[in-house]
Parts: sequence; C-alpha cells; structure tokens
Amino acid sequence: MNLSQKQKNKSVTLLDRIEKVGNILPSPATLFFGLFLLVIFLSFIFNKLGTNVTYDAIVNGELQETNVAVRSLLSREGIVYILTSAISNFTGFFALGTVLTIMLGVGVADGSGLIAALMRRVALNTPKALITSVVIFLGIMSNIASSTGYVVLVPLGAILFMAFGRHPIAGLAAAFAGVSGGWSANLLLGSNDPMFAGMSTAAAQTLNPDYVVQPVSNWYFMLASTFLLTIVGTFVTDKIVEPRLPEYKPDVLEEAQSVTANEKRGLKFAGIAALIFLAIILILVVPKNGLLRNPETNGILASPFMSSIILIMMLLFLVPGIAYGYGAGTLKNEKDIIKLMEKTIAGLSSFIVLIFFAAQFTSAFEYSNMGIIMSIKGAQLLQNIGLVGLPLLIIFILLTAFINIFIAVDSAKWAMMAPIFVPMFMRLNISPEMTQLAYRIGDSSTNIIAPLMPFFVLTVDFFQKYDKKAGIGSVVSTMLPYSVAFLIGWIIMLSVWYFLGLPIGPGAPIFY
Repeated sequence: MNLSQKQKNKSVTLLDRIEKVGNILPSPATLFFGLFLLVIFLSFIFNKLGTNVTYDAIVNGELQETNVAVRSLLSREGIVYILTSAISNFTGFFALGTVLTIMLGVGVADGSGLIAALMRRVALNTPKALITSVVIFLGIMSNIASSTGYVVLVPLGAILFMAFGRHPIAGLAAAFAGVSGGWSANLLLGSNDPMFAGMSTAAAQTLNPDYVVQPVSNWYFMLASTFLLTIVGTFVTDKIVEPRLPEYKPDVLEEAQSVTANEKRGLKFAGIAALIFLAIILILVVPKNGLLRNPETNGILASPFMSSIILIMMLLFLVPGIAYGYGAGTLKNEKDIIKLMEKTIAGLSSFIVLIFFAAQFTSAFEYSNMGIIMSIKGAQLLQNIGLVGLPLLIIFILLTAFINIFIAVDSAKWAMMAPIFVPMFMRLNISPEMTQLAYRIGDSSTNIIAPLMPFFVLTVDFFQKYDKKAGIGSVVSTMLPYSVAFLIGWIIMLSVWYFLGLPIGPGAPIFY
C-alpha cells in the first residue's frame, strides 16, 4: 500500500469517527430542551453556592458598582417564571417573526420558478472563460432561497461543465462550494440575516437592554465576501481541484435544460415588476424628506426604512415572484400564491419547533444571571491572559469552524453560543455585530466538509452519478481545499477590515 493510499484510509477513518460522534448527538430541539433542564439544575447549584460577580455598569447615566448573583429556577419565583413566560418567550423571540416574514416572499419567488429560471438563464448565457466564477457566484446568491441552490444549482453545475468539455465533478464542487461555503455571503439579505440578528439581539440585551442588532448589520462585509469567495473559489476550482481529477468520458452527454418561452416571458414580467418596486422604494428613501427617512434627522440608519427592511425584502421577492408566475403560467390565481406561502411556512416547521425550545433555554439562561456572570468572568480571564481584539476573533472563528463539523445546524449553534460569547465580547470592546460576523465566517467555512450537514449526503449522491466509487471521503477530500481557502481568505479580509476600522454593516461598528 503506497503512502497516498494510507493517507486516504486515515482520512476516511477520521471522517467515519466524526460522523459517528455527530450521529450520537440528539436533534437540535432535543438538545435545547436538555440545555434548558441543565440551566435549571445549574442555577439551583450555583445559587446555593452563592455564586456572584461585581462589576461596573451604567445605571441611569451614571457608572455604578453592581452586584449580580445567580437566581435559582427551582425557587418559587423561578418556577412561576418558567410557567408564565413560556408563551411570550416563544412568540416574542425576535428571529421568529422576521424569518417567517421574509420567507413568505422567498417562498413565492422560489415556488413560482423564478429563482431556478433566473439561475439557469444566467448560467446558460455565460462565456466559457467565466463559467466557474458564475457557477460559484450563483451558488452564493442562491442561499437567499435556502436549499434551492443544493437541489437546482449543484447538479446544474456538473451539466454546465460537461457542456464546455470540462469535468462534471469540478462543476459539482464549484457549485457546492458556492452554495454551502458561501452560506453567509450575499449581495442581498437572506433568511439567515434576520435569524442571526434576532439571536444576537437577545444575547446583547442581557448586558444592554436597549441594544438591537439589525438584520443588515453584516451586510457591507458579506457583500464584499461575495466577490472574495467567487475569486477564491474560481482559483481553487481551476488550479487545484480540476487538475487533480482523472479524465472523464461520459456515456451520454447531458445538456443543460434551456429556458423555455414561458419562462422567458415570466422573467420579463419579473424584471419589470422588480424595477417598478425598486423605483417606488427609491422615491420613498432618496429625497431628504422622503417618507421612509427619519422625520427628525432625515437620516437613513435610524429610520422607518431600516425598521421595515424585512418587509421590504419580503416584497422584493414576492412582487417579482408573483409577476413571474403569471407571466410563465405557473400561477393561475391568488389561491396558488397563498398555497406557496403555506408550503413555505410548513417547510419551516422544524425551525419553529427549534425556536420554541431555543427561546425557553435563552430566557432561562438570562433569568438565572449565569450568562452575565460567565461573560464577565470569561472577559476578565481573556484580559488577564492578553487574548483580546483580532487574535480573539480569529480563535473564535476557528472554534466555530471546528464545532460546525459536529453540529451542522447554524441556527442551533448560534442560539447556544450567542448568550455566552456576545456579552463576553462586548466587555472586551467587540460589538455584537462583529461577534456575529466572526461566527458566520467560521460556520460557513466548514459547511462543505461537514458530513452531518443536511445536504451533504445529497451532494455525495450527485458525485456518485459521475464516479461510482465516490463516498464521503471522496467528497470531503475534493472540497477540503475550498474550506481551507475560504477560511484563510475570510480571516485575511476580516483582519484588513479590523485594522481599517470599517463598518461591517449600516450603523454596525466593529467595536462596542
């Protein structure tokens, strides 16, 4: 057995172990229920031990010494709180309403066929020299519609590469890298942005009750990340991944499905509708006395426009989606539109269940004061060992990237990590928005090599269509260069952003 074969066997064994450990973990909802019970138990123990912390806090505009002790959830007050706050914890969880709202629009745009037709139209009209970049770019943009990119673009990437005489697995890899590795990047807001912002807000408010993390808080950085990952992904595909692949001789040459006449008509309708909608928004925002500007300062940041950004994004998908549906003939009447919305919400059932248990855990954690105490003591420890600023953010990114291999649901991880790390980093002068950004970098970078990621198995199946011997190890070894390159590229860009002190989103600074 040669050295390369031994290394391959070792990597497969390691992946088998990772998969085995990951499969032992319960579902995210069950995991949060277990954490909820753990918080109740620990709050009782630490309360009996008299655990507390003293710190300086601003109260009524003045700096005062404040003492916080752990509150037991097994006390009379604690039990009453658990029973009486459960419903309000769930319905008041910021991420719930924002995600459901934006997905109503995305669901119609996706269900009517607009997003799939648009991706095919762009890909089929791309010059050969740009095909890799376009496939990766479309993959990144497809995360607006959640899982659409996995189902539509990944197999399409293989067909497009074959049409240009290139290896189909290189096309699969490029598309999968864009869809999964670029999960947090985009030119527009997606469903992830309000979800993360809601969890970050809840975590930040344990330290500052008035703090709100806006859904657009990472937009500037993620917009730039779209181009960074497209460039990096193109280099990895053309210079590293594809040259290592053996020659491919297809039994039957597949052709990418062309855009039909009805789809072209639908895209035309959608384009006109989108332009009209954007023109209306510009009329309401651009003039200094615009309706959606701040009535006192005429600014945009703290304005009705920012407060309604989720509804506006929902309409930006909904209006063209409806127009496309009527133009392409995929929607006949308003009942079809409502059915697509209902189907979308039904598809979010697991997310809604997860949010119920996550909300109870977050609320109990906040009530017990353990989050504040952990953040203060953790911040003091990090300061004492000198781990602050950019080195701290980089280590946090690497930690998140590692955890992501075992817990692939991004919302579940952030709901667990935000209550601890957001207030802790706030005490180290790092804004909640920046902490959230660092988390998203680590989380996205290892998506493409996480065997427990929900769509990883589907991608293995796509690989096996062109290589019967392909398995989990084959896919991971193919995708590993993307994961490493994305992680390094993102960390370098974050470092430049950090040293220049650039805002990472509208009204979102790096430092707290």
